Amino acid sequence: MMKKSVAVSMLLSLLAACHTIEGAGQDLTATGRAVSSTAEKIAPK
Repeated sequence: MMKKSVAVSMLLSLLAACHTIEGAGQDLTATGRAVSSTAEKIAPK
């Protein structure tokens, strides 16, 4: 389920990205940070 959510988030980021490679890269970076943050919050300690 988590992998599916990540894939959907990444796809939506790409679709919403600017029409430039730089804009797409920034969106992918933001998505990666959000995924990492979520993973850290739910990971068992």
